Amino acid sequence: MSDDMRAQIGLRPVINVSGTMTSLGASIVVPEAIQAMAAILPQFVEMNDLQRKASAVIARLTGAEAGFVTASCSAGISLAVAGTITGNNLLAIEKLPDVAPEKNEVLVQMGHVVSYGAPVDQSIRLAGGKVVLIGQATSTHRFHMENAITEKTAAAVYVISHHVVDYGLLNLVEFVEIAHAKGVPVIVDAASEYDLKLFLEQGADIALYSGHKFLGGPTSGIVAGNKDLVRNAFLQNMGIGRGMKVGKESVYGVMAALEAWEKRDHAGIRERETGYLNLWKETLDGRPGVTALIEPDPTNNPLDRMRVIISAPEAHITAWDLAAALRSGEQPVIVRDHEVEHHYFYLDPCNLHPGQETIVAARLAEELDKARASNEIIATPIELLSKHRFDGMLRWPD
Repeated sequence: MSDDMRAQIGLRPVINVSGTMTSLGASIVVPEAIQAMAAILPQFVEMNDLQRKASAVIARLTGAEAGFVTASCSAGISLAVAGTITGNNLLAIEKLPDVAPEKNEVLVQMGHVVSYGAPVDQSIRLAGGKVVLIGQATSTHRFHMENAITEKTAAAVYVISHHVVDYGLLNLVEFVEIAHAKGVPVIVDAASEYDLKLFLEQGADIALYSGHKFLGGPTSGIVAGNKDLVRNAFLQNMGIGRGMKVGKESVYGVMAALEAWEKRDHAGIRERETGYLNLWKETLDGRPGVTALIEPDPTNNPLDRMRVIISAPEAHITAWDLAAALRSGEQPVIVRDHEVEHHYFYLDPCNLHPGQETIVAARLAEELDKARASNEIIATPIELLSKHRFDGMLRWPD
């Protein structure tokens, strides 16, 4: 019997070169977190005290005054926003998301209203926040934000993500400066970010991280920042946060993942990943209609990915059909294809078990060779991707 439990329960043995994607299980959980979770699962603990212990670890790693663990970074947005609306008013916490209208507006740049699997603004609305969009999709100026702040403004949310518009918007330092000049706290969604200290150092009042992406912990979110604001967010566990709770294993697992992060050989990991990228580049270089470029992460995380650009007339296949071919078959390879209509996708080397890099290279060669051998160009109309994108979800669980 295979030692891969996926085969035992009938799941496909996918290889993830897409990134730390929730839809694929996020990341490979580090051994330290697995051991910690197994150790605490048989035991009873007082959860608030366990969260106090987590707060100390989060504070040390992030430079925050306090922190806690919640269900996800998305939950962290809702809890942090709710905390700025209710403060420590326990009755107001119970009444959310129905709120008094005096102070529940939350500013977000229009170019930051993206989807990470659900819309950013929905996380705010779940908390009773009224989203106030500032600027346009590709343009936010000081005057947009300065004039949007009123006595009803509870908070301003800033999103760090490869999904956001990366030009023409206010940077975080300026965003914080404008907000703080009028006494508005800033919440930063940094779910997939590597640097645990930068955003608080740049003035954010709360920074939110995923515990299950680069950290390699269990599915979770980390809320870190100003003690009073973090406390007000933590109090939401008596209200809307009840549906976002985490178990003892997640809190302790995140603590272990954070402590492992301090000791991780980051340089050695980068060196290994660079070897994967070089292997894939050697595999792709010289192939008709294929250009392979090694590019830095767009939000300045210390890692590179490979952009694979496909010219269908020469490669005999479109980028989106190649991505579909790679994710089929006995050895499915899932690429990062959220920009595939621009005729490219990415290969992310961060989530591979040893030896899987060679399988990725072989699958790339296999599908490109197969396409070149075809007399016709494999080109599914791009509009069909959008038309049928959610067919599988709408049929679930069938």
